[in-house]
Amino acid sequence: MAEQAPIMPGEGDILIVVDVQYDFLPGGALAVPDGDAVIAPINRLAQAFRHVVLTQDWHPEGHASFASTHPAKQPFEMTELHYGSQVLWPNHCVQGTEGAEISRDLKIPHAQLVIRKGYNAGIDSYSGFKEADRETSTGLAGYLKERGFKRVFCVGLALDFCVAWTALDAAEAGFETHVIEDASRAIDTNGSLEKARQEMAAAGVRMITSDRVVGA
Repeated sequence: MAEQAPIMPGEGDILIVVDVQYDFLPGGALAVPDGDAVIAPINRLAQAFRHVVLTQDWHPEGHASFASTHPAKQPFEMTELHYGSQVLWPNHCVQGTEGAEISRDLKIPHAQLVIRKGYNAGIDSYSGFKEADRETSTGLAGYLKERGFKRVFCVGLALDFCVAWTALDAAEAGFETHVIEDASRAIDTNGSLEKARQEMAAAGVRMITSDRVVGA
């Protein structure tokens, strides 16, 4: 059961909007089911937060996470890369393409930072904080700490991959972390959504809905 106390975002709070890009929206190369449903609640939430950052998947052509890079492999199959198991994806969010652009339907002109991830050709990067090797940092944790933020609220696409990994890393970095479910949508492949829910619960990530947030 979600907690019921209202949340009033303040100076110590930041909204992280994860990967709301055309390739993850309907018609995109890796469309998340019902992905465009996140846009309206994110726009409402963004008005309640003075501080917002965005993440942007930003892959070079021939990225190691693309099924097309691996002969005889199909999208959504698994492979082993140097850092461990990797889901293979359709080509998506290739640098400089329209599919990689952040949706123009997001109305967040006051967003303060865009963190690009997945630009290292041999390493995937779901999280806005660390790449999939779990060692290479994006610098986001340091940015948030230097600016004095205490609470992180994650929304976007996809709940069971980039949103969940971002939330898990935020919690590991010491932030009180919330995922706003109705402002997120999942891919749910190979049991990924249930696995993500279990991992976030174990890490102390709080699942809430946007009606908890005052001003959203």
